[in-house]
Amino acid sequence: MKKLFEYNSQPVKFIESSEVKDGVVCDVYEFVNDKSKDLGIVSVQKGYGTPLQLVVGGEKTVEIFQQGQGVLNVTDQNGNKSEYNFPSEQSEVEVKIGEKMQWEALEDLVFAEICYPPYKEGRFKDLTE
Repeated sequence: MKKLFEYNSQPVKFIESSEVKDGVVCDVYEFVNDKSKDLGIVSVQKGYGTPLQLVVGGEKTVEIFQQGQGVLNVTDQNGNKSEYNFPSEQSEVEVKIGEKMQWEALEDLVFAEICYPPYKEGRFKDLTE
């Protein structure tokens, strides 16, 4: 994937790329002049999905569709499910603490994930076996 030098007009610095699981790669960036958040650009190959994750920490997690075609499934604490199909007019979804989320790629998919404050181990609990 092409490395970014800015995201939404804010300069970013590439930190690392990691394979989350088969078919899913995340490029991690930090915002150069803003330590309140960080950025993950996640690529998901057609037919694959991200792990089912429970948001257990942080102040705010925003999932932002970038390109391709896919579905973001979010389940709130009461078990109510929301399905966001992309592309659509809405490109951003905030996922709150206590909610579960999972992306599925119908075609090759790229989405951004912004974590406030920056991601730390334990922010998400992987629920996928």
